[in-house]
Amino acid sequence: MRKPIRLTLSAALMVAAAAAHAADYAIDTKGAHAFIQFHIKHLGYSWLVGRFNTFDGEFSYDENNPQAARISVNIDPASVDSNHAERDKHLRSDDFFDVERYPEIRFTSTRYQPDGAMQGMLYGNLTMHGVTTPVVIKVTNIGEGEDPWGGYRRGFYGTTSFKMKDFNIKKDLGPASQTVELMLGVEGIRQ
Repeated sequence: MRKPIRLTLSAALMVAAAAAHAADYAIDTKGAHAFIQFHIKHLGYSWLVGRFNTFDGEFSYDENNPQAARISVNIDPASVDSNHAERDKHLRSDDFFDVERYPEIRFTSTRYQPDGAMQGMLYGNLTMHGVTTPVVIKVTNIGEGEDPWGGYRRGFYGTTSFKMKDFNIKKDLGPASQTVELMLGVEGIRQ
């Protein structure tokens, strides 16, 4: 009877030790240490640049097992800010985000494939405008360490692009303005 108890206890300790390396982080949006920005060509002559001012999320990362990394981010599309009030009102309309019908944009990772110690590819599902589409985010590990307030932080930067039509956004801005480029700066506070 003692042998099964020892094996069960040993297995539980090994699982606990493995879990101890993974750390959970809350994205620091209150301290303005994270951002979600986008740009899209304007008629093929310049860039329209914008951001989302309201979002939150969390991620988990283990240096010893980076493939197990995961992240989820929720974005309020009504917080779109392109530094032009009338354009932002149009972006919130049913021509684009249709924030009345679709009050949330969400990204949930499905897997992470590291490419060396500081980079990798994050695979996941982006839900926007009522449509969920797989996307791949190229990720750079910026760094990690203690902060001046007694906490511990970790940061990543990511880029991806997608076509508006992939999310059933049918407003045609011309052939040069079909692809949106998204940039994400994520700084998390270890929980």
